[in-house]
Amino acid sequence: MEKAAVLKRDLLADAVALTFVLVVPALSHLTAIPFYLIDPMRIAALGVLLATRDWKNSLALALVLPVFSMLVSGHPVFPKCLLISVELGSNVLLLAWFSRILGRLWPSRPGIITGIAAFVSIFASKGLYYLLKLAVISAGWLQMDLISTALWVQLLVAVAISAIFALVAARLVRSASQVR
Repeated sequence: MEKAAVLKRDLLADAVALTFVLVVPALSHLTAIPFYLIDPMRIAALGVLLATRDWKNSLALALVLPVFSMLVSGHPVFPKCLLISVELGSNVLLLAWFSRILGRLWPSRPGIITGIAAFVSIFASKGLYYLLKLAVISAGWLQMDLISTALWVQLLVAVAISAIFALVAARLVRSASQVR
């Protein structure tokens, strides 16, 4: 694909992701439905990865989304913003790593591999987030509960995101094989 077309595709995907992150809190406020529980920043960063298959762009977006949200809406607070940036960035990096490792072990099932890699990367990045959050709370830089979203909700969202990744990856592979 031509560089200008790739840049245009990435900018469009990034604009959609940034808009999504802006709209979700507003929708939550207007409707009193806690849409923020669906992990919109993770959906935005990983959704851009699904749409563009550009790991570097997705990583940059994962690192910038919490800062963007903080600057525009005042949420999350700065220390938590940094924690979320680390969590989302590690999620993208771990997803790339686990996809590569698992893809070598089981190359005939890219949908399943991608779904498993997505789930494990989400789980691992959340583990890192909670370890760092505990350290930040213990240091007195944040005054909040360690776990603010119920773990069952986080598990459900992780399973849903992973299932979507598995389905999209399987469909992309099928589409690519039909074109040949």
